[in-house]
Amino acid sequence: MEDFIEYVAKWMVDEPDAVRVERTQDGDHVAVRLHVHEDDMGRIIGREGRLAMALRTLLSVGGHARAVDTSLDIR
Repeated sequence: MEDFIEYVAKWMVDEPDAVRVERTQDGDHVAVRLHVHEDDMGRIIGREGRLAMALRTLLSVGGHARAVDTSLDIR
């Protein structure tokens, strides 16, 4: 799941080398942290948060297939 989020994020930003993804798991909950360059925050979040919501939806679908709850934190 986190590999896919990293792939999509690198495609969307101007500084793909600054993209980093961390995963923590606590039981049946997986928390994914997406770190991007400060200048790319607007690109990842998108207008009215639409791109961030799309990333969260994709992560949720992947988690659902694995029977885990997921969350995405963008920093």
